[in-house]
Amino acid sequence: MSRTPVREALRQLATSGLIDLRPRRGAVVASVTPEQLQMMFAAMAEMEAACARLAAMHMSDAERQDLRRMQDTMADLVKNGDPDAYADMNTAFHRAIYSGTHNEVIFDFTSRLRSRLDPFRRAQFRIDGRLPGSWEEHEAVVKAILKNDPAEAHAAMLRHVVRVEDAFDRFSSAAPRSVATG
Repeated sequence: MSRTPVREALRQLATSGLIDLRPRRGAVVASVTPEQLQMMFAAMAEMEAACARLAAMHMSDAERQDLRRMQDTMADLVKNGDPDAYADMNTAFHRAIYSGTHNEVIFDFTSRLRSRLDPFRRAQFRIDGRLPGSWEEHEAVVKAILKNDPAEAHAAMLRHVVRVEDAFDRFSSAAPRSVATG
């Protein structure tokens, strides 16, 4: 492999905040302090709540049906107890909501923040009972979006992301280690 694609991949990882590029020293996994992580989760909660509100207002009927299908698929993943597949589908579910805003700026900003938080968000699915809890929280968001209820979609998503942060806090306190994104 040539150096150009490697440099581009490293540049993209640095842009998303997953690594720090240090001149003449290479790349290292970016560290995140607990305070920074708390601020990122707070920002994520507000951004995703705004996305859910806008999705309730702007999603097409086809997008709403796709969201409902994703939620139904996630129910099967909960029954099978598959946290990795659920985490992958969870990312697709949230991106569908970002896309449903029909606002490229919000989609891009929220997607980048999500990329930065993804390792932390995935970790919380290892907590007993978190998969069904996440699914139930999503169900409230889906129902609000399907009803074209922007205020309830906003509130349901805000509650969901706050619970995600709480679940990650429980996960990280049960397995003490340094907090890094990789």
